[in-house]
Amino acid sequence: MGDTSGQITDRAISYGRRLGDLARERPADAGLVFVERAGGEQTLTWSELEARSNRVARLLEERGVSQGAWLVVGLPNSPEHIVSTLAGWKLGACVLPVSARLPAAERDGLLDLAAPTLVVSVWDDLDWPNLARTGLESADALSDETLPDRIPHPGKAVGSGGSTGRSKIIIDPRPWAAEPGDTFKGLGGGVGMAPGRDVLIPGPLYHNAPYCWTHWSLFEGLKVVVMEKFDAELALDLIERHRVGWAQLVPTTMQRMLRVPDVERRDLSSLQAIMHTAAPCPPWVKRGWIELIGAEKILEAFGATEAIGATIIRGDEWLEREGSVGRPAGCVLRILDDEGRELPCGEVGEIYMRLESGEAPAYEYRGAPPAPATADGFVTVGDMGWLDEDGYLFLADRRTDLIITGGANVYPHEVEAVIGEHPGVADVAVIGLQDREWGKRVHAVLSATDPADPPSAAELDLFCRDRLVSYKVPKSYEVLIDFPRDEAGKIRRSALAAERRETT
Repeated sequence: MGDTSGQITDRAISYGRRLGDLARERPADAGLVFVERAGGEQTLTWSELEARSNRVARLLEERGVSQGAWLVVGLPNSPEHIVSTLAGWKLGACVLPVSARLPAAERDGLLDLAAPTLVVSVWDDLDWPNLARTGLESADALSDETLPDRIPHPGKAVGSGGSTGRSKIIIDPRPWAAEPGDTFKGLGGGVGMAPGRDVLIPGPLYHNAPYCWTHWSLFEGLKVVVMEKFDAELALDLIERHRVGWAQLVPTTMQRMLRVPDVERRDLSSLQAIMHTAAPCPPWVKRGWIELIGAEKILEAFGATEAIGATIIRGDEWLEREGSVGRPAGCVLRILDDEGRELPCGEVGEIYMRLESGEAPAYEYRGAPPAPATADGFVTVGDMGWLDEDGYLFLADRRTDLIITGGANVYPHEVEAVIGEHPGVADVAVIGLQDREWGKRVHAVLSATDPADPPSAAELDLFCRDRLVSYKVPKSYEVLIDFPRDEAGKIRRSALAAERRETT
């Protein structure tokens, strides 16, 4: 959010000021509904969000947080997560949300890069100044009066393990301020996203999309329903209970909601839109949601945390170009080969984007060199794809995920989309393992819908052979009880492959 040039417009305001305005205008209206795993709810009105964040801001200020400081929030989805973020922004700090479940080595790597003034977390073994989650309660004794208005610059950063496993931080260097009403511009007219429509956020707040859409929606005065942890049946319950207007989903959550036995009998009439991001969506999942709520209500966005550009497509467009992630929105897109030459339509290459304005992308890295760029400002973060004759983008897997087996190229997401359609499969990742005969063999790692009765390799083989050319059919299958997909819906295939190299 904010002006991409780094300049603040006359009408842009801070997130702290916006929360104060909403608290004065609509003090008794619900701003946040937090839903516990068991289904219980905590509701905070706009006045309560304002008061709590002011008190917590004063507590953080006592611990050294001020304009330009870095605040790390290492909490699970919770009201405390959201209030701590708002409090940090009220002080002008840059907030870095990280998973409360990070392994210590990865966590410490991110913290060493961030060098935070303070960490608010569930951890008790940090080398950095740390405020325990329970310690936030001491803010109750502090003043809830309005603080001086501050605009963080930068205001947000996101941690990443990256495909190599080395920690890096992606920083949004722009002023963390915006003009009310601007959030949904450029998103196909909003496609059902509008004030007065409650928002469902089932994803983890350490991931960029759920984190941003939570706070963007609060900025726009929408009531936000945040789940402690995603559960498909509970998510459907919440749509019915709160008459949710739109939801931010990923293909994994979409798939699991579709497989709730009575999903077609649920009252989803309040849903005016779902926006899905984060990973390629299997066609059967997209079609299922189109049948469920209507093609014009499905919005898919493809982009990167680095904000180098994005594509957008609605469900009715997708029906005409199955598998596409849309056309560029606010950017120019090229497909280039290894020598930087532009490829013709239909040929797979690396995706490069540049903002239409010609300005530099809104990101900075800590812990990694800048992303590759052309002399005229087109940037890539390593995604692969191809364009059709009308300029619609279709994704392929990254070079590191591509499996070359017997000289033929296999893109894992294509195989995953087929296996994922099997009713006995809950999750799947396809990787390449070293093989003396094939160079690499296609190997499927999956979890079962019913762990006590997983589909057999023979059953899966027949299922795949009916839908895939023979060289794309996995040559081996592996069933796991706990599938290693993160809560954001993403898989680190390279890590899965590396683990299996070490055990063979």
